[in-house]
Amino acid sequence: MNFQDFLFYFFSGILVLSALGVITLRNPVYAALLLVLAFFSSAGIWLLLEAEFLAITLVLVYVGAVMVLFLFVVMMLDINLEQLREGFWKWFPFGALLSLVLAIEIGMVLMGKQFNLDNMPVPQPHGADYSNTKELGRLIYTEYVYAFELAAVILLVAMVAAIALTLRHRTDKRSPNPSKQVAVKREDRLRIISIPSESKE
Repeated sequence: MNFQDFLFYFFSGILVLSALGVITLRNPVYAALLLVLAFFSSAGIWLLLEAEFLAITLVLVYVGAVMVLFLFVVMMLDINLEQLREGFWKWFPFGALLSLVLAIEIGMVLMGKQFNLDNMPVPQPHGADYSNTKELGRLIYTEYVYAFELAAVILLVAMVAAIALTLRHRTDKRSPNPSKQVAVKREDRLRIISIPSESKE
């Protein structure tokens, strides 16, 4: 086993263990930190595959922006963990069945003929003038242009749906109406009542 194989198994082991910790830990802060470790391990594997641009993008975008935002939201919100655990055993059989089906499907894909060493050989090392970013851009805008545009449309629809869900009209929410507040008159808010005075004798 050479040093590159050792690094691959090292990063892969950390990735698997951290991913298991993300879905098994009950503390959301620890789960988010383990997800950060999983992203770093994935970036290490991508560096071994000479995908430097993807590795740096994963660290900068997901670890540097998305996961920091997740951590701030998790730490600022008062999450009731007891309430989240109430329905665990109720949905456990369905979750176990779904996990088993997914494990079988992943096993069937990985043990198929398309993932053997003949169809997926070890990538050849490139020279110093090789540009990973240039090659990635060429593939995206030539061979995978339709899949790239479809992913962009799906993300756009998800963004519009998130905005629509945020701006939906809620009946249980009260908000002031400035136009009605400005147009109000004294007679609408104030009523003068004449009360006869009483003498104290």
